[in-house]
Parts: sequence; C-alpha cells; structure tokens
Amino acid sequence: EFNTPFNIPPFERIMAGHYMPAFEKGMADGRKEIEQIIKNREEPTFENTVEALDRSGELLTTVSLVFYAQTGSNTNDSLQAIDLEISPKLSAYNDEILLNPDLFGRIKHVYDNQAKFNLDAEQRYILENLYKGFVRNGANLKKEDQDSLKKVNQELSVLTVKYSQNVLEETNSYKFFVNKEDLEGLPESVISAAAEAANSAGQEGKWAFTTQRPSIFPFITYSPNRVLRRTIYDAYINRGNNGNEFDNNELLADVVRLRAERARLLGYKTHSHVILEPRMAKVPENVFSLLNNLWEKALPVAKNEVKEMQRIIDREGGKFKLEPSDWWYYAEKLRKQKYDLNDNELRPYFKLENVREGAFTCANNLFGITFVPLSGVPLPHPDAQAFEVKDADGSHTGVLFMDFFPRESKEQGAWCVTYRNHHITDGKTITPIVTTNFNFTPQSGEMPSLLSLEEVSTLFHEFGHALDALFNRNTYNQTYIAWDFVELPSQLMEHWVTEPEMLNNYAKHYQTGEVIPATLVKKIKNSSYFNQGFDNVEILAASMLDMAYHTLEAPAIVDAQKFEKEYLTKIGLIPEIISRYRSTYFLHIMDGYDSGYYSYTWAAVLDNDAFEAFKEKGIFDKATAELYRTSILAKNGIMDPLQMYINFRGREPVIEPLLRNKGLMPQ
Repeated sequence: EFNTPFNIPPFERIMAGHYMPAFEKGMADGRKEIEQIIKNREEPTFENTVEALDRSGELLTTVSLVFYAQTGSNTNDSLQAIDLEISPKLSAYNDEILLNPDLFGRIKHVYDNQAKFNLDAEQRYILENLYKGFVRNGANLKKEDQDSLKKVNQELSVLTVKYSQNVLEETNSYKFFVNKEDLEGLPESVISAAAEAANSAGQEGKWAFTTQRPSIFPFITYSPNRVLRRTIYDAYINRGNNGNEFDNNELLADVVRLRAERARLLGYKTHSHVILEPRMAKVPENVFSLLNNLWEKALPVAKNEVKEMQRIIDREGGKFKLEPSDWWYYAEKLRKQKYDLNDNELRPYFKLENVREGAFTCANNLFGITFVPLSGVPLPHPDAQAFEVKDADGSHTGVLFMDFFPRESKEQGAWCVTYRNHHITDGKTITPIVTTNFNFTPQSGEMPSLLSLEEVSTLFHEFGHALDALFNRNTYNQTYIAWDFVELPSQLMEHWVTEPEMLNNYAKHYQTGEVIPATLVKKIKNSSYFNQGFDNVEILAASMLDMAYHTLEAPAIVDAQKFEKEYLTKIGLIPEIISRYRSTYFLHIMDGYDSGYYSYTWAAVLDNDAFEAFKEKGIFDKATAELYRTSILAKNGIMDPLQMYINFRGREPVIEPLLRNKGLMPQ
C-alpha cells in the first residue's frame, strides 16, 4: 500500500537505486508463495492452486508495472542498465514458475477435474488459459529441453531490451540543423518547435529537426526542398542500420534465430505457430489469408496514387520519378488539388486541450463517465496530467494519466500502459491506474500545441485503450486478452473523430474559438478515402514482414537487410513506398507484437463492423454503448473474444464495412 491518493505509486520518491532491491524482494516473496502452494497437502482446487497463484507475486507485479512504464516514458542511463540486468533474472524467475513440475501437476489436476469444482465462466476461462499457457511455455518438456529453453529465454530477454534501447539512442542522437531559408512552406507551430529544439542544442539562430515523428513528418510534408526532405527521411528509415554501436541488424537476426529455436524446442513448426495458438487467428495461414486479401485490393490503389502524384511532378517540370521521401509532399499537393484541403487548414482547429476535452465528452456521451482534473497527486513525469475517472453514478472508476509531449527519455510513438489492473483482493475492489503516452509537438511561446488530423486519431486511439482498462471488471489479476482483439477498443474510438456531431463539439479555432466550418467538415468527409492505398500498403507490408520473419523454421539464419529486401520484392511492394517499419527499428516486434503486428488489421475488421452498430442506432446511442461496455470492455481478457463480439453484435464480424471504409470496394 502506498500512502498516496488512490494508492498511486509515489513516483517522485522512487529512485533508480530502489528498483533492484524491490525486484529481488518481489521475486523472493513470490518464490515463498509458490512454495506454499506446492507444499499444500490438500487436494488441488481452484481456490488453493489457481487463485493462490493469482495472488502470488503481488509486489513483483507492482514493481514491474511501474518500472516498465517508466523505462518507456522517462528512462535514463541508470534505468537502462537496470533493464539489461533485470531482464534475464525475470526471465529465469518466470521459467522457475512455468517449468515447475509440482506446480504444473497441481494445475493439471484442477484442469482435468474441473467438472467437480463448480467453476463459473470466468474461472473456467482463466483455468483453461493458465493450463494451456504452461504447456505452451514448456511444462511438458523433458528436463534437458527445459534447460535449453531457459537459456534461449534469457538470451531473448536481453536482446529485445538492447534492440529497443538502440532505437531510442539512435533517434536521440540525430539532429538536422537548417537555416531560415530552409523553412519555406513549414507551419508556424513546426518552425517554433524547431527553433526551441535548436536553442536547447546550443544552436541559436538555427532550426533543428529530428527523426521523431512530430518533427520529421511535418518537414517532409511541407518543405519544397527535395534534397533536405531526402536527407532527413534517409536518417529516419536507416535507424539501427548504420554500422555503429546502435546497429540492430545482428540483434534482429539473433532474435529471429532464437525464437525459431524456441518454437522447435516447444514442438511447434515456427514461432508464429506458438504465438497465434491462443489468439483469434489460431494459425499463420489465417493471418496471411487476411493480409493477402487486402494486399491484392490495396496495391492497385497505391499504384494509382503514384500515377496521380507523378502527373503533378511532370506538370511542374520536375524531371524525376517519385521516391519514398517525396510521398508526403506530393500527397499533400494531391489532397489540395482533389479536395481543396490541406493539413495546415485543419491544425488551427485541433488545439490539444480541445481535442482532449472532445475525447472526454465523447466518453461522457456514450457511457456517462466524467474526468476530474487531479492536483497534488504523484505524476509519472512533471509533463503528465492526471484525472480521476468517475462513473455515471459518481463512483470512482480509476485514474488516468495523459503524457503528451516528446523528450529524449521517452520512446517514440504512442501507447497505453497500466500501473494497476482492476481486480478483487480479499473482497476489496482494486481500481485501475492507466497512462496514455504521446509525442505531439509541444506549445512554443504563444503557439499552442496544434494537432494534425492523424494525431487527433492517435489521441482517440490510445484513449480507447485506456477505456478498455478502466472498464475491465475482472476478478483476478491475471487476464488473457487475445492480442488480435486488443486493438478493437482503441480503433473503434477513432471512428468518432470525424463525425460531424463530434467535430462540432471539439474542433474550435485556437485564436477565435470559431467552430470548424461546415465546408471544412464536408472536405474531411469527402477526402476520407484519400491516400488509402499508401496507408494500407505500408502497414500491410510491415505486418507481412513480421510474419515472414516469424514463420521461418529453425535454424532460421537471416541477413536482415537481404531478407527484408527479397521478401518485400517478392510480395510486390512498389519502390515508391517503404514498409511502415523496417527491420532495424521495428519496435513492436520486440515488445509483444512479434507475429502480432497484423493485429491492427485483424482488429480493423472488427472495429469497422462494430461501428456500424452505432451508426444504425445513432453514434451516441446509450443502449448500444452500454451493450458494448458490458459485452466487451468489462469482459476483455476473461471470455472468448469471438463470443464477446457475437454477444455485442448478434453475429460474427464481416469484412465488408472495412473494405467500404478503406475505399477498397465499390460503394
């Protein structure tokens, strides 16, 4: 127990030196608790074995959740060193549990005799996934194979951490300084942020750009200087591939090899077969079937987009072929030409604070919940904002942190993590603490943080993950969320972003307070299919590359650059588009999305179909929202995902809404 409001971790009092002793104490406590379960002379039951295991390791869970949330959003050299030291120890500790024959024997007894224990649906689901998880992690292997497995697991635990640290270090080490004449075409908010970045780097009178998304993408979208666009884009796509101390080519090859070896030891054909077994997809063939289906539809659309942009280049007298570093600049010109719309027109209406309040209003309209700003509570970083989340009846639901801006101690991208999950301990309900992390361009002087439309969607996306965690009503610490279902709540929230009713609520000009004009709303709707070829192809390419690596059978020896190039050529990726992530900075596949990046596409089938239910009854229909909350959000991780979806939708999902919304089928 922390002596803090809502039992929030006391972040400001936690020093780097506290973590290793806390980890060691957590593991020691956990070992004692496991020993007590094993030494119990009574017949194994759900209560004395499964529930007891769920209650064990509480300190270690708390320390781990805080530590890994902090290493993602506010790391330093000390935390990175601890990460490399503790990862193999935690791997060994987990193997002690998963490969303990006496503990597995008790779990197997409960599993084999579950009919006599009068278990409820949640308990049956937890038990089945627990038992199969032990088997899938080597509980049935011979001792010598278990020893080999432990060694592989420890090696992987270090390599994946090192890979992620290399990406962060390489990203932070790159700064691209330009002069005043190089700022032509750039939005004022981007120029202000670049000036501040240069000042911070001791280069007053210059402007600095980095390979962080809020910096590089506005530059390559608006700068007419093709040489500069290519320079910074090449730095972005070659992170981890520069033959220096941050090079990730060998690390990736080692990870792929070891994952294939791990699968072989476990008796599976490939790493993908291990990973997909408990998920909705079940086998790699089902993943490839979906990805190939969409690839065949998206690639011709992308090729047509290339032709349209090449026509602009030719008309302007450019004697060159479109290249990947040109895409954003000419796509923006094409959008202006086809829809009379550009991102600079929209940004003034998307002030960060207004967008945040828009997300809160959306959740209030759907579920009746409110977000009350908290002051005087511990914060994971001084930049973070804290809110108490209250249900419609005023009762406490949880705490939400929002951390919006980039810094060198923070990973790129956007993500949501929990510091504490909903569960019940000794009859007491423990409520969630959740944080959403972003990398938006911060306020600079008088210029507030103004978001692009894509960034607005990102905020709603991570907010959807937060709602999933806040609304979960599981009894136990351990949940089993299918990874290809996990993106449904996040991607579903994105659908409200451009609904006229929603835009009228939050899209207000940062200077005048004027609500976004109906003409702009119409242009946003009209341009909804814009650039969909590119958007689909780059994410599908990354998903297929991930699957290609992880469907290799042992010994799986690869040269990362050669493998990537040959595979993407084989599937027909056009030279004007580069995979969303390349092999040396594909952080997802080092952090839980290995053989799982397809999950965004799999969930897109679900979220597009699910939003149809809201459109049928009204996008803020209370009954539909309540059914969604009780059928899916409250049950996520404690019920079969397909059954949850059927309970909400009344049927299995269909792909047609996705194809329609992505412009991949006739209207």
